[in-house]
Amino acid sequence: MYLGIDNGGSSVKAILFDKTGRQILQASEELTMITPQSGHTERDMEALWQANIRVIRQITSRVDPQSIKGAAITGHGKGLYLWGKDNKPATNGIYSADSRAWAYPQKWAKDGTADKAFIKTYQSLLASQPVSLLCWIRDNQPQIYKNIHWIFECKDYIRFRLTGEAYAELTDISGSSLLNLETRTYDKELLSLYGLEDIYEALPPLRRSSDICGKITAQTAKLTGLPEGLTIAGGMFDIDACAIAMDITNDENIAVIAGTWSINEYIAKNPVLDKSIMMNSLYCMDDYYLIEECSPTSMGNLAWIMENVMPDIPSYPAFIEMAETVALDEQQLVFLPFIFGSNYNPLAKAVLLGMDSHNTRNHIARAILEGICFCHKVHVDKLLANRESTKAIRLAGGAAQSRFCAQLFADILEMPVELMATDELGTLGAAMAAAVAAGEYANFKEAAKAMVNIKSRVEPQVENFPIYREKYTRYRQAADALEKFPS
Repeated sequence: MYLGIDNGGSSVKAILFDKTGRQILQASEELTMITPQSGHTERDMEALWQANIRVIRQITSRVDPQSIKGAAITGHGKGLYLWGKDNKPATNGIYSADSRAWAYPQKWAKDGTADKAFIKTYQSLLASQPVSLLCWIRDNQPQIYKNIHWIFECKDYIRFRLTGEAYAELTDISGSSLLNLETRTYDKELLSLYGLEDIYEALPPLRRSSDICGKITAQTAKLTGLPEGLTIAGGMFDIDACAIAMDITNDENIAVIAGTWSINEYIAKNPVLDKSIMMNSLYCMDDYYLIEECSPTSMGNLAWIMENVMPDIPSYPAFIEMAETVALDEQQLVFLPFIFGSNYNPLAKAVLLGMDSHNTRNHIARAILEGICFCHKVHVDKLLANRESTKAIRLAGGAAQSRFCAQLFADILEMPVELMATDELGTLGAAMAAAVAAGEYANFKEAAKAMVNIKSRVEPQVENFPIYREKYTRYRQAADALEKFPS
């Protein structure tokens, strides 16, 4: 069996799979987000490590640990997790929805740095990327900057704590704007564009998703219950883990992940270099790039609203049931899902537009789900413009757990939606990396054939297209108008 560990937007999960992809055991724990001020989203790195220990221990206490033949970790990308020269976390980990460094991408766009960097990185510069956050720390917290020993992404930090070995895995670090994607190496000339050449030695050695990146030490074996010497694979960025766990092993389908973030992606042999899409990064399959459009505009908005505006709604299914009571043409509200930032403007704010006295919470619930889906469509349309054809959307994340939401995506994107047999795609993708590293499968394509299964397919309802097209036009008009107002 193979253990996948997922450090995501709201929780840490450890799930054990057999070699056919069947889920055997699961453990999870909710994580606490620290928001010391507007635009700052952080995690206590030591508390995160302890949460990982606890969920792994829940697995190993219910199974013979010797039956676990490998493990790997996935986690959110972007953000920043710094290990200090004093051999402890240098500061809180920074989550991927953080926007404190918003001014740096704007400055780089104006002074030409962004264009020079793009030649090497193939991607837009974002406030939530390590490159922007490192510059912010350099300029605002110089003592922390001077103490940096290792620069990690989330899952690389947890793997470091398990093995004591520091590595940067390629799918994650290739989305950081710190890596030259043409040479697939670090580049001092690239770092100097940002004024970060002095952190070159803090960038860990590079490894692939299925490379062995250390073994469980005696100390972590005692903490976690995992066998001492168990091999730990490189793992991958969670958007790659979800994609490979949806059998995205060729260019036929688009993966849409409606989780905390809106992730929309496909794979291709060549990057898109005309700047019509947001990100090119390296995929977990060596000969492919991941072509990505993303923003913090998906189901994380729903989670925030349920916690802060509708705390009496007990669950996602209960919220979705409210939305289901409202007919498609019964409400005309527009929701812009920008609570944690917009598609492109890091200072944009969320809006619920068009309310009057006849609207109910059920109307609002439907508007929120439609707004999240419309924001996905903004991204998907950009991807479709770079493709000759697409067979289907493969949907993952919280929205994939609801037939109503799957139908919403099919009707708004005007394309069939395929749902996978497991809801836990991130951990399955990590387990697939562990299985390849352990030699169970020769490569990810072989692992996907054995471990991935499609559960169902939702066909779009053509009769709904005109109504959603009209609603989408209003959504785009509202979003465009918002860009004209100061934050």
